[in-house]
Amino acid sequence: MTRHPADVAAGGAARELEDRLVAAWSAGHGSGGEPVAGPGVVGLGIDAVDLDRFRTVLGRRPRLAQRMFTEDELAYAGGAPDPVPRLATRFATKEAVMKALGVGLWSFGLRDVEVVRRDLDAPTLVLHGPAADLAAAAGATRWHLSLTHTDTVALAAVVAERDDAVVADGGGR
Repeated sequence: MTRHPADVAAGGAARELEDRLVAAWSAGHGSGGEPVAGPGVVGLGIDAVDLDRFRTVLGRRPRLAQRMFTEDELAYAGGAPDPVPRLATRFATKEAVMKALGVGLWSFGLRDVEVVRRDLDAPTLVLHGPAADLAAAAGATRWHLSLTHTDTVALAAVVAERDDAVVADGGGR
């Protein structure tokens, strides 16, 4: 496996993890044979956001947050003494969703992906408009996400799954 400079700079594990997940999912699902119904991974997306840089951008363009985040996301972030880490993890999630769906950046509006957090429950995703349409076309019916941040970086990992994927049997299984 070839390491890309951007992967190494971002911690190096993103591409390796994606390669391993794709290999594990693809094992035994080659071409030929009868189709077999079952769940499958639609895609994996990972994104990292530098908190200082994100803070600077939001400071220079105060209305940008309203263009990127839903009212509920802004309210949730506003409940913290420093809203930037919460906003940055949500921004990372929106980009990770685009990657998980295999579409280019800005294929849909950032407000079309909403991170929902209720009480102490784990965060979940709600997709709206064009993002929901792209997810449906890709067969993504279930989402798994993990969000975290340190003092310097916010990270999001998103896995899109389908419930009733049709894949080709690898033959003889």
